[in-house]
Amino acid sequence: MKQLTINKNYLFLKNWWENINLTNYEKSFFNREIISFNQQLFRLKEKKIRIGAYGKSGVGKSSVLNSLLKKDIFKTNIINGTTREIQAEEWDIKDQTLNIVELLDSPGFDFCDIKFPDKVYSCINHLDIILFIVSGDLNRNELSEISSLIQDGKKIIVTLNKIDLFDEIELKEIIESIKFKLPKDLNIPIIINHENNLKNYITKIINQYGEIFLTLNSLQSADKLFVQIKEQRLKRRQKLAQSTIGKFSTIKASTVALNPFILFDIAGSFALDTALISELSKIYGLNLKGESTRKIFKNISINNLFLGVTQVGVNTSFNLVRKVFLLTAPFTNGLSLLPYGPIAIIQAAIAIYSTKILGKLAAKEIFKRSKASFIEPFIMIQNINFNEPEIFKHINIYITKRNLNNNFISFLP
Repeated sequence: MKQLTINKNYLFLKNWWENINLTNYEKSFFNREIISFNQQLFRLKEKKIRIGAYGKSGVGKSSVLNSLLKKDIFKTNIINGTTREIQAEEWDIKDQTLNIVELLDSPGFDFCDIKFPDKVYSCINHLDIILFIVSGDLNRNELSEISSLIQDGKKIIVTLNKIDLFDEIELKEIIESIKFKLPKDLNIPIIINHENNLKNYITKIINQYGEIFLTLNSLQSADKLFVQIKEQRLKRRQKLAQSTIGKFSTIKASTVALNPFILFDIAGSFALDTALISELSKIYGLNLKGESTRKIFKNISINNLFLGVTQVGVNTSFNLVRKVFLLTAPFTNGLSLLPYGPIAIIQAAIAIYSTKILGKLAAKEIFKRSKASFIEPFIMIQNINFNEPEIFKHINIYITKRNLNNNFISFLP
């Protein structure tokens, strides 16, 4: 069942990525992000999980990884800041379901002289499990880093290192203080790096949930890239949509102001509104047929009383007044035509305003429909059912943040 699940998600992500249809500009603009995602997708295919040590300088990140490997692979030194770039080493764990477990060492987040900082931060963001190494109670900077990782949907294991510096009572107080400072609803594990405590815990986690962590992180990586691409596309479409709405507003204003015939005026307005919706649907990648555009216009008009009244009632009233002025002109020596201009201007202004409202509502409705017709990685994340919700509570944080901050409505005209 696990094998089927990881293969199914890999095929889904592979198919999703092949159908994104990036432009050359997007490929260039998101080059670094695309490379990182493709690397994550390859790791999913190869069933290769990444576990990284992260923390401030001097807490013993390299020594913790060396203790897991039972080898002195990662460089250590009494001087803080020995590690200046990402280093990786495969970890041979028996009886585990994944093909490869890779351990990554990283520079301290408070270390300034980091080689290739963009590469370092990218690797941290693509870790499947993060061992957040501490050598005592959490300080403000460490809490801030942990909070950022939690908001980013990362699985964290707080690892307490250098315990030989404390007696039993002090160690107990430190653990209690760390528990108090961490979010209570996440149950972030605090593991002491002593003898085989950490190795046994990680081995158990990998054997039980390793594939799920790898799959989840791959889906999150895809979703984060999708959000970036979607935002960039919507910003460009926003400008085009605003220009299109402005063009139709001008056309309708001219038509309404100059046309004295009520039926032609109303029919022309409806025709222009339908054409506007059709153009917006093309901009947002949803090709609607004539009947669909009319349904959208009808729904918007019904749900927005102002539009319905403006499009029919106000236009009809003003056209009746204008027609009276035209009919009475011969009997008043043209004096009745004096208010004709201001009324036409008012009617044109109303036409512009109502068209802009219609355009914004139509763009929102079309965007919702186009979104519903496309399966996103985020939908896959939401649909995953966990047998052990306590282990995966961090995903709820990611889902909540995603729903709050990335609904894309702010990028509509």
